[in-house]
Amino acid sequence: MSTPKFKKFNIEAYKPGKSKIRKLKKVIKLSANESALGMSPRAKKLISSNKFTLDKYPDGKSENLKEAISKAYKCNKDKIICGAGSDEVIQMICQLFLNPKDEVVLPEFSFLMYRIYSKIVGAKVVFAKEKNFKISTKEILKKITKKTKLVFIANPNNPTGTYLTKKEVLELRKKLNKKILLVIDDAYAEYMKNSDYVSGLDLFKNKENVFILRTFSKMFGLASLRVGWGYGSKKIINALNVIKPPFNINGVAQLAAAESLKDKKFINRSIKHNLLYANKIKKFLEDYKIYSNPVSANFLFLDFERCKYSAKYLYEKLKNKGIILRSTRDGYHINNKLRLTIGSKKENLKFLSAAKEVLN
Repeated sequence: MSTPKFKKFNIEAYKPGKSKIRKLKKVIKLSANESALGMSPRAKKLISSNKFTLDKYPDGKSENLKEAISKAYKCNKDKIICGAGSDEVIQMICQLFLNPKDEVVLPEFSFLMYRIYSKIVGAKVVFAKEKNFKISTKEILKKITKKTKLVFIANPNNPTGTYLTKKEVLELRKKLNKKILLVIDDAYAEYMKNSDYVSGLDLFKNKENVFILRTFSKMFGLASLRVGWGYGSKKIINALNVIKPPFNINGVAQLAAAESLKDKKFINRSIKHNLLYANKIKKFLEDYKIYSNPVSANFLFLDFERCKYSAKYLYEKLKNKGIILRSTRDGYHINNKLRLTIGSKKENLKFLSAAKEVLN
């Protein structure tokens, strides 16, 4: 019996950061930009209560969650769509806007799912060069053609940790053709405290040709529950609701996400923790000539060009000690760099101790 014919995609599959090491039961995973402090205590308490009705379908419109998002971010509930992680929202945006041979412009190094979902629907992905691993608005504008439908940027950017200032983002939107949708991924916005930065959501709440992505996987520690959301014009949201799966976010995830937004104490503690240890680790590594981006998210992009050791050397040595960083060769094809997630206090101290032993 022969297998029915199916499509073949010339796409490099997404490779997540490693989470296991053979023969080691306990590892310190600093490879996936997950929350350093776990989930919100309020969300944890809610989940532990076990007061769930799991035999019924969840609210397919995520109304209570959208209400909580609207209240927390002072935005219009009717301009929100929720997804099983921001990944699903990215997928829906590509399905909605792209036809075969349309073009999508991306920074040279960016979140891998932008290119993957674009290619799945048959669009051509065009890469704009970066300058010192920072998104270049000039290079993006150079790549725009009559076929361009979407421009994706993550701000701060993943995996490089660099960011565009408020002025640069506004200039990009101003110079882009009005018919092109600018998609801004605010995944790490909650961590960003630099004075020249403003999130995409705060800049473009009322813009028809900008779409914002947000996630509960980073700051809010709900990566396993898969919750994200998008914000755009009512016309775009209404169109997305037509193609959205009917019950895409489970009921537990909806409740936990809504509860985590209310936990201001946890949010503030997470921000302070991240700033403290990101700066501490950054300063420590600079003594060994391993340089990184200005602190902007819950990770550091480590550059080994001036270090006497290579990124591969440190990666392997730490892995032997049960500590996993993200190799940027996988998927991103960036040589001699590593991405380091800021972990818990215990994890960070173990990393510093192990790195000191390896680098001395």
